[in-house]
Parts: sequence; C-alpha cells; structure tokens
Amino acid sequence: MIRALVARLRQKHRTLAYPAVVPELPDRWRCRPVIAPDLCVDGCRACADVCPTGAILAGGTPPRIDLGRCLFCPECAAACPAGAISYSRDHRMATRERGDLIVGDELRLARALDDAALRVFGRSLQLRQVSAGGCNGCEADVNVLSTIVFDLARFGVQFVASPRHADGLLITGPVTRNMETALRKTWEAVPTPRLVIAVGACAISGGPYLGHPETLDGAAAVVPVDLHVPGCPPHPLTILDGILRLLDKLPPT
Repeated sequence: MIRALVARLRQKHRTLAYPAVVPELPDRWRCRPVIAPDLCVDGCRACADVCPTGAILAGGTPPRIDLGRCLFCPECAAACPAGAISYSRDHRMATRERGDLIVGDELRLARALDDAALRVFGRSLQLRQVSAGGCNGCEADVNVLSTIVFDLARFGVQFVASPRHADGLLITGPVTRNMETALRKTWEAVPTPRLVIAVGACAISGGPYLGHPETLDGAAAVVPVDLHVPGCPPHPLTILDGILRLLDKLPPT
C-alpha cells in the first residue's frame, strides 16, 4: 500500500486537462489534411490517382477530400508535385452528417443533440462498443479513453457490457457480413431513444475494405448513425472531441 501511495505521489496528476488545455500532438501524427489552393495546378490528378480509397475528389481546383474515406496515409502528400497537401495537428474532425466529411476549405464540426435528447443523454451516456470486423486499431484507441489519462467517465460517459444497459452503440470496423445480424440485434436491444457513433474510416465508409463483397461499407448500411469520427485510427482526442460536441460540452466551432 505504501509503495502504491509513493508511486502516485511521484506520478502526480496524470489525467489530461483537456478540454481546458489541448495537448500538443506529436509531429508524426497526421490529423486533418489541408490543401493549399494557391499551389494546386488545374487539371492535376496526382493526389487522387494514388489515393487507395478514392477519398480525394479531383473535380475542381482545389480538390475536396472525403474524410470518411481518408486513411490519413502520406501517399497524396508525397505524390503532389507542388506540395499542396499537408497534414495539420487539428484533431477536431467529427461531424453529425456524413456529407459534412466531404470538405474543401472548411469543416462543419459536429453540432450538439437537440434539447430533448440532451435532457436524456447530456449528464450520463452509457455506450456499448461493437467491433464489427475491425483490425483492432480503432478499438485500441477507444479503449484508451477509459484510462486515467483521458478518463472518459469524468464527462459522464462510460462503456457497458450489455446493450440493454446502454444508451447507444459505438461501432468500429467495416461491418462484415457475418457481423450484420449481430450488429442489428445489438442495436435493437438498446432501449429507445438511442444513439449510434461510427468511429474510424471502416465504420464510416468501409475504409480500405470499401466495395469488398464481404463487407457492408460501414455502419450506416445497418443502423442510423448520429456521429461520424474519421481516422485510421482516429486519435483518442478526435473521438473524445466528437462525443463532447454531441453532448454540448464544448463550444461550437
């Protein structure tokens, strides 16, 4: 017991001060991609041609990026002859509508639930996590939210073992065909009103498995989605930011 107390004194306070203080992400972490329109060359498709998921829409100048498909790989930035594409350190990317993830210069971040829903979920939100064929990348970053560093429970949000005890689902993975029935039954077991959060490119669009005959290209093919959190995998702060915006615990942006 003494050793545990001494260790805690040495470690001091380990929970992030977020959202009051946003921690600086490491340089190697690729967050929201940014396109410099003044560097784009009209008619150039170098970035779109190398994108493995067709996330770059090159119909105009500058092109738009579908964050719901984006794997945040460096291929587009490396292929651009003018260096017009870069990755920012802005972790804020979650949206309410799927179409809002198709962005150019601006990104409409997730808006809060309506007043009636906030009265139900605003103070306490219990989520059942469903891995619908994921690689465990998104699942690992979701699990991190329950550690002492992020301490998701301090915001009134917790993960539960049974969908019957949940207010909604947090889904990862592209939804493989052998998970379709399991996902639907889990959703049906959640009492109404209920929420669905799709975390990661796979859960939003199918990600690298987009169009594969054994996947359904994301959670929306089975259940209605209330929050989309892009990334491959998304940073824990990206997931946390989206959930807090949904619950109106962050100022609108």
